[in-house]
Amino acid sequence: MENLHTSISRNAIIMAAGTASRFVPLSAERPKGLLEVKGEILIERQIRQLQEAGITDITIVVGYRAELFTYLQEKFGVNLVLNEDYACYNNTSSLVRVADRLADTYICCSDNYFPHNVFLENPQESYYAARYAAGPTGEYCLITDEANYIRQVTIGGTDAWYMNGHVYFNQAFSQAFSRLLIKEYDKPETRNGYWEDLYIRHINELPLMKIHKYEEGSIYEADSLDELRLFDTSYLDDTRSTILKQIAQQMNWRERDMSHFTRVKHEGKDLRFTFQVGTELYLYDSHFPHPQRIE
Repeated sequence: MENLHTSISRNAIIMAAGTASRFVPLSAERPKGLLEVKGEILIERQIRQLQEAGITDITIVVGYRAELFTYLQEKFGVNLVLNEDYACYNNTSSLVRVADRLADTYICCSDNYFPHNVFLENPQESYYAARYAAGPTGEYCLITDEANYIRQVTIGGTDAWYMNGHVYFNQAFSQAFSRLLIKEYDKPETRNGYWEDLYIRHINELPLMKIHKYEEGSIYEADSLDELRLFDTSYLDDTRSTILKQIAQQMNWRERDMSHFTRVKHEGKDLRFTFQVGTELYLYDSHFPHPQRIE
């Protein structure tokens, strides 16, 4: 008898439109998904893993510095879709642009790093990837029934499994959610929020989605250069940042001396962020030649 699992033709959507502003100053120089981590470009590694799993229909939703992604079309044969509203709205504005491509679909974030290929699992039911947080967390926490179906999502919780990583929509979920997304998109609470917020508000109207629990170390995502340095220690002495290399040269510092980067402003070429060297706090302002110590 034919294995029905092998008959499913899956596709993938990779969300790559955002500015990742917390990742200053690296995100001011390139989109987060184009960072090199452990010797590979993040989004390239993810594309290769999808293709290794037999998924060749891959669409990348781009926005911020979209031109930097165009080489992926020739290198990997992927499709690019432009989200011109990336700076105004949240990830719902990316998903609505590919609503017609939702089928048996993985929805991925371009900045996730998977040590092992999570796309080889051949799922049949929709699921959201989850990691466990010991103690309190402000993440989107999942409450499930005995069969591991998600019944409720709370923002914040304690000792909880929370949304993190990729998602899989099967055909039934995709059809229902794409209709809902298109119907609700013009409402401010939809456009301005995450697609997950729309899912939460209508969870009882949609087909069931399971939780997929991943062990610690299965999914990695850094929200700052400081976090990335814990995962890829090569960033201690080589930040891959022209801005930080220039500062280090000007101030006679090592790149590893600078840490605790916090965005103040990033609009076009106007960039300001604070950082620490030892116990001293500095402000970088793109309008001035040297960083200024904050008293």
